[in-house]
Amino acid sequence: MTEPVLDAQTKDISRQAGYDRPVTPSNQSRSVVVAKNGLVATSHPLAAQTGLDILKAGGNAMDAAIAVNAMLGVVEPMSNGIGGDLFCIYWDNKSQKLYGLNASGRSPYKATREYFDQKGLDEIPLFGPLAWSVPGCVSGWQSLNERFGSVPLKQILAPAIHTAREGFPVSEVIAHYWNVSTPSLAAHPGSAQTYLIDGKHPPGFGEIYQLPKLADSYQLIAEQGADAFYRGKIAQQIVAYSNKVGGLFTMKDFLDHKATWVDPVSTNYRGYDVWELPPSGQGIAALQMLNLIEPYDVKRMGPASPDWLHLFSEAKKLAFEDRAKFYADIDVVNVPVDALISKAYAKQRGAKIDMRRANQNVDHGDPRIQNGDTVYLTVVDKDRNCCSLIQSIFHGFGSKITVPEVGFAIQNRGALFSLDENHLNRLEPHKRPFHTIIPAMVTKDNKPHFCFGVMGGDMQPQGHVQILINMIDFGMNVQHAGDLARIRHLGSSSPTGKQGNGLGIVEVESGIPDSVVEELQSRGHKVRRSVGGFGGYQGILIDHKNGVLHGATEPRKDGAAVGY
Repeated sequence: MTEPVLDAQTKDISRQAGYDRPVTPSNQSRSVVVAKNGLVATSHPLAAQTGLDILKAGGNAMDAAIAVNAMLGVVEPMSNGIGGDLFCIYWDNKSQKLYGLNASGRSPYKATREYFDQKGLDEIPLFGPLAWSVPGCVSGWQSLNERFGSVPLKQILAPAIHTAREGFPVSEVIAHYWNVSTPSLAAHPGSAQTYLIDGKHPPGFGEIYQLPKLADSYQLIAEQGADAFYRGKIAQQIVAYSNKVGGLFTMKDFLDHKATWVDPVSTNYRGYDVWELPPSGQGIAALQMLNLIEPYDVKRMGPASPDWLHLFSEAKKLAFEDRAKFYADIDVVNVPVDALISKAYAKQRGAKIDMRRANQNVDHGDPRIQNGDTVYLTVVDKDRNCCSLIQSIFHGFGSKITVPEVGFAIQNRGALFSLDENHLNRLEPHKRPFHTIIPAMVTKDNKPHFCFGVMGGDMQPQGHVQILINMIDFGMNVQHAGDLARIRHLGSSSPTGKQGNGLGIVEVESGIPDSVVEELQSRGHKVRRSVGGFGGYQGILIDHKNGVLHGATEPRKDGAAVGY
């Protein structure tokens, strides 16, 4: 990637860090982690160490990734767990191919638009049992393990089972988000029983917490595989609790669930092939944004410059209006993926970008003329198998409802359906809702080059683009690319059917200088400073020439990148 761009603004941002490293860039949060044989990067050190242990014991990238995900479900339960969904992009070095897996769940058969109409609801509640869709994570584990794994699930899940039963120290950022969720957890007996001390108080930073019921569920899965979750005791307990609290689940919803292998899709950005998964996720929004940005000389603009941040915001608005209109479950509706990510369509849409003024009236395009709290992890092993995996229960502690017998919260992903009968993402029985979680991978010359992701709702495609631009255009290393101050644009129309106001709001972190904010405002943007919500990045770059892996982890999280 290009040589680092260290203009006056970048140096000014560096000085704000308050310390000076002896190497450039002086404000980088930590050194890039380098390793020869294998590397794991994720949002919690215990989970990263678990994956490294699997690699050192002879497991491959997929074995380690599942072990990391299971551990994250223990130590970061507000963000992920087996009550949620999973997506994965995997480079299999033996076949020299990329594979994609959509392990997201579908709506209950009893979930119809007529049902919500009869209840007088014009949108699906964000929390509670009516927001449930079938959790797909465990089907993902089994599908990935059967196809690419080298170690039995029983061995892979053993560290997480032990930690859930014996307890783990609550880390700093996780303690914060746990505390924020206390009122909503306390309002539901199963959640209070599972996640609050004496049903009242969250664990604090450094306190030991145990999740024995989750350990029991993991043990069943280790012994019986996915059948325990979709055909056996776990499904039966979830359905029974659903009936108790007014949910719509039946056993048929679980019996009919399956994960789906999909072909990743890509665009080429300045010689790099950037891969995402097709809808029901939002990954192609990142590809659309890159296509819109590519005609501009971004390197000349410089990082954190008014021109770059303006261009980024305008590209995001255009891509997200298409996201609101067209992204849905491709197993049920026809999503024009190839047209949406084509260069010709980007050229047509890009004509709406004015570098002098913020666009205040953005609508979706017509691609026919060209014929949606999360954890992310990435693992690369000694054979250069590469795993990019993301997993989530959507909001913090998902639907806020925990089935106490199974020990984990159920996701609220069903809230992302539209109740508009004319919308592609409309609610229908046994259909996947629009999804926000997206893993990514970059290849160059038909080899894996960079595995990465940025967790965090609508921020995810925005984060993908910022990381890639930081590396490809601005020449930053994998760690500095994640450290740099970010922005995010809010207020676009939503796949749930809600309409944006066209202009929206540009949120910026403290590292964006006041002079840049003022210039953005002069171009018509509404700008506000904000803390949090700018995503959680992890990344591994493969240096084929030297046979070395470069790992990075997000300073905004508790994470770690570890290798050997």
